[in-house]
Amino acid sequence: MKWLITLVGAGTVGIILRDVFHTLWHPTRHGGLSRFVMTVLWRLSSRLSTRRRQAGLAGPLGMVTVVAMWASGVTLGWALIYWPHLPDAFSYATGLEPTEHAGFVDAVYVSLVTLATLGLGDIAPTAGWLRIAGPLEALVGFALLTATVSWILGIYPALARRRALALKISHIRTTDPTSDQLDSGSGAILLAGLATEVGRIGVDLLQYAESYYFHDGQDTTSLAVHAEYATELAQRGCAAHRADVHLAANILTAALDDLAAVLEQRFLHTAGTTREIFQAYARDHGGVPGT
Repeated sequence: MKWLITLVGAGTVGIILRDVFHTLWHPTRHGGLSRFVMTVLWRLSSRLSTRRRQAGLAGPLGMVTVVAMWASGVTLGWALIYWPHLPDAFSYATGLEPTEHAGFVDAVYVSLVTLATLGLGDIAPTAGWLRIAGPLEALVGFALLTATVSWILGIYPALARRRALALKISHIRTTDPTSDQLDSGSGAILLAGLATEVGRIGVDLLQYAESYYFHDGQDTTSLAVHAEYATELAQRGCAAHRADVHLAANILTAALDDLAAVLEQRFLHTAGTTREIFQAYARDHGGVPGT
């Protein structure tokens, strides 16, 4: 029974580390637990929130919840590893009675102290394999902290790029270039630039899938609201007479199709066309397609 509990603890740690790996270092594969938490919070916020300001909490709250889940899972797992071997495989500081500090709470305490790399030393492992397990937990704790910081530093620039693209499309939509203006050298440059930025957003959603669950705020900075207009621009460019405009429009169309494919496969599952996927994207983010 003692070793069964230890194996359960090791399995718990393994599940958490697997989720961290797939979320942060292998993002093209769906992270199980973190993805589930982010999705549930997003759906709950969409159903319960009556104001967009409240809906905007889903992404940040989801990240905090995921990090807390990782830390709690690792702490619990290592506590289960330590618990069956208390007090025999541990040494205690003077003044501590081993039999009085051999419960699960004490195992959690040892795990937390080790994970946080505090190294208080009042309860320390003496068995050979536990003296290896303790420093390994400290290394995992340090790696988890570093990975969390890197995750945050990666997601927010991705959000900034997405909102900047939305603002650019919003400005184009406001000016509403005519067919003659679009069928020009500047029109080709405009469409080619949009294609590059749309492609970058698709990569961001693959690399940081969790960024999908961040609300984009006002309509002018919401790609979900303006993505459909980008498809209209591409269609108008494809009808242009200039070869460079036609080429740029085709590239933009391909980039939009790729972006829609990412949204479809990872988040929406509409089985629709590119335009229908963007309409579903707008609805999922609380916007009105085509506004």
